[in-house]
Amino acid sequence: MLLRMTENIRRHFTATGYVANETSILLHWHNKLRLWLPPGGHIEENEDPVQAMIREAKEETGLDVTVLPSGGPGPFHFNDPAQVQPPVTILVEDIDDPVDGFHQHIDMIYFTTLADPDQQPLPGWQWFTREQLESGDGLLSPDGDLVPPPPDVLEVGVLAIDAVSLHD
Repeated sequence: MLLRMTENIRRHFTATGYVANETSILLHWHNKLRLWLPPGGHIEENEDPVQAMIREAKEETGLDVTVLPSGGPGPFHFNDPAQVQPPVTILVEDIDDPVDGFHQHIDMIYFTTLADPDQQPLPGWQWFTREQLESGDGLLSPDGDLVPPPPDVLEVGVLAIDAVSLHD
């Protein structure tokens, strides 16, 4: 199914950035959701999705990132109106939050790479290799369980690694 939109569901706009290099993507253990996920979060008032994703990547990982082109037809050659880098895709994610209740995230997905390859992420972030993503292997969670990333993270993560290789 391409779109799961229904009436009367609260929707939050979010942006996610897959931080990738030529061999891996950066993920962390999300304690609340109990999943391996890339950095991302809610788009704040007066923020565009790219600004939100860059801010979230910095806040969560401590890293400065560069957004990779999404492969769309732009940027176009006019200056006005301004353009925002389009996402690689937009996911509609069902969120069943015990505090906020059921809602959906309209999640704009971007591929990024490190602005400075010598940067190191904050503690708690792990590099997942292409081989781990393709095999679906898990990493040890803080509980000591081997947990693979969700299927969308596995698939999109491989594409993010490919995007870095094409960009270089």
